[in-house]
Amino acid sequence: MDNSKEDMTVSIGEAAEKLGVSVKTIRRWADAGKIRSDRAPSGHRRFYVSDLLRMTTKPVIKERTTIVYGRVSSHDQKEDLKRQIEVLEKFCVAKGWEYEVIQDLGSGLNYKKKGLRKLIKFILTNKVDRLVLTHKDRLLRFGAELIFAMCEEFQTEVVIINKSKEDSSFEAELVRDMIELVTVFSARLYGSRSRKNQKLVDNMVISVQENLK
Repeated sequence: MDNSKEDMTVSIGEAAEKLGVSVKTIRRWADAGKIRSDRAPSGHRRFYVSDLLRMTTKPVIKERTTIVYGRVSSHDQKEDLKRQIEVLEKFCVAKGWEYEVIQDLGSGLNYKKKGLRKLIKFILTNKVDRLVLTHKDRLLRFGAELIFAMCEEFQTEVVIINKSKEDSSFEAELVRDMIELVTVFSARLYGSRSRKNQKLVDNMVISVQENLK
């Protein structure tokens, strides 16, 4: 074997291509000391061919994955959830990304959903290379920025397919979430079974529906 060839170095882009991972992943491995690198006079990292050859024959490091996350509020929206997942999967296939699907049935105000908790655990254990959503509100109605901050901390890319256009179920879910908020707070003020509480909720439903016409 030509040892001089093994002692050669390549750029970070070439290293990523040889190992079949992203440049971001190579950079993270280098920062963690999982792969050797030297600095060229230009300041750019250079990686040893010998290390790359060993890693291609012995896969000691597992690449992080892409997570697609879909959510709807209720069981009667299962078809919406199915279409949402199909959009996410087609998007990832077109990009050539391997992915795992996580989905939830539950309000955008609920932070304890099984799928959401699984997603957060994956992010915090550095298993997610990117998170793909159809819309920001599919994650959470309020507080999605907290999850995005976690993603930034663990170098997880967030991809939102539709940043402005809402899907067809958005208004229906918004009504549900607003009613849920009013129901919870009015129940605390007047009691869950009081006539005053029920009247307030009924008026809220009418008001929201009229404003969404």
